[in-house]
Amino acid sequence: MVNGLEDVRFLTVAEVADMMRVSKMTVYRMVHAGELPAIRFGRSFRVPESAVAHVVATHVADTA
Repeated sequence: MVNGLEDVRFLTVAEVADMMRVSKMTVYRMVHAGELPAIRFGRSFRVPESAVAHVVATHVADTA
């Protein structure tokens, strides 16, 4: 593959919502707001798994 895309794992919006324990609409809002990078394939979106990990890691609340 080109540019190392063979190592990228893409997730559906439903899979991302399940991983983050939020609704699919929340994931769509994050994608449209630019908070979560995604690629559009036809009428559906795919989100790189690494982007989900990055968003979760950077948005963890400091509870200490």
